[in-house]
Amino acid sequence: MARAGAAGAAIQPLARPVPLRQSVYETLVDLIVGAELGPGQHLVETDLARQLGVSRQPVREALHRLEAEGWLDLRPSQGAFVHVPTDQEVDELLNVRELLEAETARLAARAATPEQVKQLREIWQSGRAAADAADVSAAVADNNAFHAAVAAIAGNSVLADLAGIVGNRVRWYYSLVAPARSQGSWEEHGEMIDAIEAHDEARAILIARRHTERTRHAYHDSGSQS
Repeated sequence: MARAGAAGAAIQPLARPVPLRQSVYETLVDLIVGAELGPGQHLVETDLARQLGVSRQPVREALHRLEAEGWLDLRPSQGAFVHVPTDQEVDELLNVRELLEAETARLAARAATPEQVKQLREIWQSGRAAADAADVSAAVADNNAFHAAVAAIAGNSVLADLAGIVGNRVRWYYSLVAPARSQGSWEEHGEMIDAIEAHDEARAILIARRHTERTRHAYHDSGSQS
C-alpha cells in the first residue's frame, strides 16, 4: 500500500479562501483610497456589516487593523472615523517615499530589459488615457501599477515590500490631488521610462525625487490637508 506523502506523489497545497476580515479590510482601504469614504467620515460598525453582508466581528477586526495602520481613528464612545492626514504626516511619508523611489528607480535603470520597458510603456499609455479622460479612479490605479512595476524591475524584494507599504498610503494622498497632478504626473512617468530604458541611473534618481516633490507641493497647494 502506498503511503500518503510518498516521494513523487502529486500533492498540492489546499486552496484556502481569504479570511473575511482580510476582505473587509481590503474593501475599506479601497473605499478610503478611492475617496468614497472621505477624511473625517464617521463609520458605524453595524452599518458597515449590513452593507458588506457580513457579521460585525470581521468588521470590528478590520477596523482595529485600519486604526493600527493609520487609516482610521477609533474614538471612545463615538466610533470610527476616517483619519484626517496632517501636514507633518504627509511630509514624513513623502520623505520616506522619496528615498525608496529614488533607489527603486536606480536599480530599475540598471536592470531593465526591453520587455520590461515595454510593459512600463503600456501602463503609461493606459494612465495617460485615463488622465486625458479625467477618469481619476483609473488614473490612480494606473499610477499605483506603474510604481509597482518599477519596483518589480528593480529586483529587490525587500525594497519592493517597503515601497508597497508606503505606496499604498501615498496612493490615498495622491487620489486627493490626482485631478491637479494627473497630466504632469504622467509626463514625469514618461521621463522615468526614458531614463530606465537608457540605463541612466543618475537621471532616474533625479526624476524620482522631483516626482515626489511635485506630489508634495500639489498636496499642500490643494488644501486637502487639515
